[in-house]
Amino acid sequence: MSFFDSIVRTTLPITPKPMVHFFARRYVAGAKLTDAIATVRRLSKEGCCATLDVLGESVSERQHAATAVAAYHEVIEAIAAEALPANISLKPTQMGLNIDYSFCRDNVAAVLERASAKGIFVRIDMEDSPTIDATLRLYHELIARFPKGTGVVMQTRMRRTLSDCAALAAEGASVRLCKGIYREPRPVAYEEREIIRRAYVHALRILLVGGAYVGIATHDEMLVCEALAMIQEFGMRADGYEFQMLLGVDPELRRIITDAGHKLRVYVPFGSHWYPYSVRRCRENPSIARAGIEAFLKGRMES
Repeated sequence: MSFFDSIVRTTLPITPKPMVHFFARRYVAGAKLTDAIATVRRLSKEGCCATLDVLGESVSERQHAATAVAAYHEVIEAIAAEALPANISLKPTQMGLNIDYSFCRDNVAAVLERASAKGIFVRIDMEDSPTIDATLRLYHELIARFPKGTGVVMQTRMRRTLSDCAALAAEGASVRLCKGIYREPRPVAYEEREIIRRAYVHALRILLVGGAYVGIATHDEMLVCEALAMIQEFGMRADGYEFQMLLGVDPELRRIITDAGHKLRVYVPFGSHWYPYSVRRCRENPSIARAGIEAFLKGRMES
């Protein structure tokens, strides 16, 4: 870790919100649904589809979960009305997982019911290690009710992921595969970057060989290269996988992938709860802050 990266991670908790917003604004569509819709339209012109995510997590009050459900209903109606090339992603703790499992399940089911009626796919996100078992239980209960209507996420930094991926592949699941961003204790998660990358390659192979539909979610060009090699090796059909990237991260690589004819989906977060998401992204990738500082200084010099 560089000295700059260490400083960014140490000072983030005391960094003023306006400064965090300046660093991270390219990675969040905006505070309103209209901002997200405009972003999806722009991405569509570039040949990309999208996943809309209403920012928020770890709610502790039922009313906050109910508000999130209502927000997703609004997103679903907008996607359908605007015929947007988009699906949605949600976090179980945003739906009340930390309050009560059944309450959370009913909330996610309500979103899935509305989405299924409109033909819109719902991705159940994966959070930190204490929530994994409950999230997989939630996925399995709801996929039984809404076949092909939902998928789940696997994080390759987790030591259990290879076995989880084998089980999901056997079920023909739709899986978004990412490295993961949550800080975890060593007994449950890998810490070394190269081990996490190797685990990603192993997990991707398990999923593709096993027949899962995989959202290859990475900005790591080495992993993109490994994925492209597997796609060619296995003779994958174009509708059997997709690449996924975060809004604002490496748009040049995004264009390289789409220009080569591969489907690519961009994760488009929006909403009033932009601050925790931005802090987590800056902590995970301090280059976001570095880019923000460079842009700020460039603007000052040109003014």
